[in-house]
Amino acid sequence: MSWRWRGPLKKAQPALPKPFFLLSSLSFFSVLATRNFRSASKAGACNFIGCSEYTMISRNCLRQCRAVAGRIPRANPARMRSIALSRQNVQTFASVPDAKNGTSIPSEPCDEAEHASPFKQQRRSDLGKDQASGSPLYPESYPRIEPSEARMAVPEFLESEENELSQPLINLVGRVRAKRVVGKNLVFLDIVNEFQKVQIVVNKSKCVEPLDNICTHNSKKFHLFRSLIQVGDHISVNGVRDHTPAGLLTLAAREIPELLSPTMEQIPEVLTDSKTKMQDRHVDMLVNKETVDVLRLRSEITKHMRDHFHSKRFLEFQTPILAENAGGAIARPFVTRATEFKDKDLALRVAPELWLKRLVVGGVDRVFEIGPAFRNEGVDATHNPEFTMCEFYSAYSSLPDLIKETEELLISLAKHTQKLIQTQLTSLPPIDLQKFKRPFKQVEFVPALEEATGVRFPKLSAEDALPELLALMKLAGIDIPGDIPTSLPRLLDRLAAMYIEPKSFEEPLFIINHPACMSPLAKSFLCPKTYQLVSARAELFVGGRELANMYEEENDPKEQQRKLTTHRNLVNTEDGEVGINAPVEKSNDNEAPKDEETLEDEVEMEELRMEEEETDQEVFDNHMKRPEEEDEWATSPLDRSYIKALDYGLPPTGGWGCGVERLVMLFSGANRISDCLSFGTIRNVVGLSSDAAKKEGGKP
Repeated sequence: MSWRWRGPLKKAQPALPKPFFLLSSLSFFSVLATRNFRSASKAGACNFIGCSEYTMISRNCLRQCRAVAGRIPRANPARMRSIALSRQNVQTFASVPDAKNGTSIPSEPCDEAEHASPFKQQRRSDLGKDQASGSPLYPESYPRIEPSEARMAVPEFLESEENELSQPLINLVGRVRAKRVVGKNLVFLDIVNEFQKVQIVVNKSKCVEPLDNICTHNSKKFHLFRSLIQVGDHISVNGVRDHTPAGLLTLAAREIPELLSPTMEQIPEVLTDSKTKMQDRHVDMLVNKETVDVLRLRSEITKHMRDHFHSKRFLEFQTPILAENAGGAIARPFVTRATEFKDKDLALRVAPELWLKRLVVGGVDRVFEIGPAFRNEGVDATHNPEFTMCEFYSAYSSLPDLIKETEELLISLAKHTQKLIQTQLTSLPPIDLQKFKRPFKQVEFVPALEEATGVRFPKLSAEDALPELLALMKLAGIDIPGDIPTSLPRLLDRLAAMYIEPKSFEEPLFIINHPACMSPLAKSFLCPKTYQLVSARAELFVGGRELANMYEEENDPKEQQRKLTTHRNLVNTEDGEVGINAPVEKSNDNEAPKDEETLEDEVEMEELRMEEEETDQEVFDNHMKRPEEEDEWATSPLDRSYIKALDYGLPPTGGWGCGVERLVMLFSGANRISDCLSFGTIRNVVGLSSDAAKKEGGKP
């Protein structure tokens, strides 16, 4: 069989080196293998022959062509159509035809180039040049990831034994955290996946076919890879298990790594600017290990708490966040409205307490919930309007049972987190386990204050208890910092912060048996020591901060309604309208409303304060400086549906609650609650949009 060139005659070319079928285009092997030379000649493929001496192809050559073509993966038509369509969409998105003159005008996204960093512009240029070439190394910058049975997570790869890896090829994916180029033919990459790192060795001689080494066009792909891949890119690598001379487990690449997602901004090596750390928290997490370790510890703490409660036969429930009544704690709620109830105010919950106790009434004897809570109050080192609470309720449990359960949980958490710090979260300071030894110290509220102040307290359940106690304090020469408290609960809370809570810097401290006026949801009894009406309640303090609050729940419907009504009248100060139409409160009548720039300045000031080390004295000072309107004594509507639920019988129940962020602060050594929140406090979150608009040169 003979093949002839049917195009214009050309001057004979010099003989090609054998074998003549070593062509630069890999697709030509498939063309030869089909033996349809006539159709191939129409596409101009036979220009590579150009000589009558080689118009005959032997069967042996064809066999070799078929062998080579068999090793070349066939193009996926659907895949190629997807790539072509995506390129078409990009071109259409980048330019819009002018209907009047038929020319193309740039659309709005093109304006982004004016604000792009030099690094971003260079990356776009490099990737664009590759994709515009005839045979791109990375046809898509953001391809869909293909499933692979050989894929392993980096931790699995590092923990696996050599005999366990039955796959000849292993696929690893991750972000490039380091890149080292050695000569022209060797590249070392460190990739991170699931917080663990592994080294990838990309050797040109081992990841490129011998045929490609001869072909100049394909051998350039390795050098293109060497220049295109940057630190921060997400890649996929196929290779085999190997070890360095020092015994370090590595993956030796057998193919050029695939680009899954390029980074368009350069990741800094060091990040210390507090504003950038908060406004670009994702960058802070990439650069500073301690930042992500604190957040990882938070996840581990919540998981350990869930496991602990499940082991105690507790059931986890999710209760409503948005309802007509905030309920569950005495705090100022966030108020909003829903389109379904246009004339009714709704509130975000301040605590899940009342919902969980309804579940106990319904027969769920042991229940817990870990979820968000919202209190429309101030921001400081230990408070944020949005936070996470853990509460549990156990039927037929007393206050001593709750204290015992708290000690067990805290000691278990201390041991668990210390193990994590030693093995995984190595950037966090170690935990002093000697500090958490049972039993924790207990101090009774009223006797401790009487001893510290030298004042014999009057009957605190009397109507004139507040003015009488203030007079006694004045006679004893005791100064109460801040404005004069407007209610007895506020005064007692402030005295406890002055004289009792600082003792928790030495060791964990339970403050027990608070005056009944401070705890309207708790059962009360007459203290045999002081003959004061007190609550069966305890608060745990560690390092000057409240960690947990617990008490025996009031289950008498009439008594519960009386306590809530009395407490509401007791702490009710001059409040305006409560709801979505309520007037905006101002700390100064002459103070103008805060504009966007002022808010951003406050955000920046808060971020700068984060750099300061918070001493024990500062913890105390911050607690004492909290404004009156931010105390958790603002009135809340009486939840009559909860009172009605108690008519069906709430068994003697012990209730317990704590802020998850407080636990994370304790065990991570974080000085501020913003360190334990994924994106900082509400000040940081609110400032994100305006900051991004400034960077893009647009309007907030």
